[in-house]
Amino acid sequence: MRQGATSFQAAAGSQREPGRIGSLLLLPLVLWAFAFVVAPAAIMLVYSFLERGTLGGVLWGTFTLENYAGVADPTYLRIIIRSILYAGLTTLICLAAGYPVAYMIGRSDARWRNLLLMAVMVPFWTSFLIRTYAWVTILKSQGLLNSLLLSTGLIAAPLDLLYTPGAVVVGLVYTFLPYMILPIFTSVEKLDGALIEAALDLGAGPVRAFSRVIVPLTSPGISAGILLVFVPALGIYAVNDILGGGRVDMIGNIIENQIKGNARNWPFGAALGTALLFSFGIAYYLVNRRQRGAEGR
Repeated sequence: MRQGATSFQAAAGSQREPGRIGSLLLLPLVLWAFAFVVAPAAIMLVYSFLERGTLGGVLWGTFTLENYAGVADPTYLRIIIRSILYAGLTTLICLAAGYPVAYMIGRSDARWRNLLLMAVMVPFWTSFLIRTYAWVTILKSQGLLNSLLLSTGLIAAPLDLLYTPGAVVVGLVYTFLPYMILPIFTSVEKLDGALIEAALDLGAGPVRAFSRVIVPLTSPGISAGILLVFVPALGIYAVNDILGGGRVDMIGNIIENQIKGNARNWPFGAALGTALLFSFGIAYYLVNRRQRGAEGR
């Protein structure tokens, strides 16, 4: 009897050992997340309730809600709404353009799949700023696009393409399109072709098979792609500075100016950042809720 109890304890101990090893392996990730995600967010939240110092910085020992009242100012509300619209438009364009590409790659022959996937990853081999400045060369008045249109006779004078909202959206779509393609590709790659053939054999047309079979089965990749595009597109400021020329302000530009620009108003910048973080949480909640609803059906 004692030998059986000893064997049981040894077996239980051996089962707990992998769990301990897994916890130890996760410890660096937890520490990294706390140091670079949780702690900065907490500092930003604290700063958002403080007052601005005379020469910048913050005044400790004070508590105010005026920074959040400033966020509700119509000027900043318009910028926040504009940022949401631009990020939403970028996400929709990336989804419309990225889904066919991801589906084609995911359903292609194995010998071509890695090559096509590498073609999507090529932009990551070059600096983000270099790729963004390349669009300045393309869109400026004497740039490649205007020169091409003039040479073909489609236009009589150069178009004002640079430093416009359209240029900003083009830059955002170019920057974040791979982030939409890759997660959708992962879902498409796991898609069982027999289910599509069964839907077609049962009388469903291509459109119905796509909407009732393919889209629901690839919805995890779609949801992940929407988050990966919408969230960073909402807060990015480098694309707007370079392709918008300071004429198309988004929330990321305002925060950057408050923190390290001429304004030097850290508490107000922190309040804007907290509001942006809250927007990220809402976006994640809505996408996650939609995903759970799709799985429930």
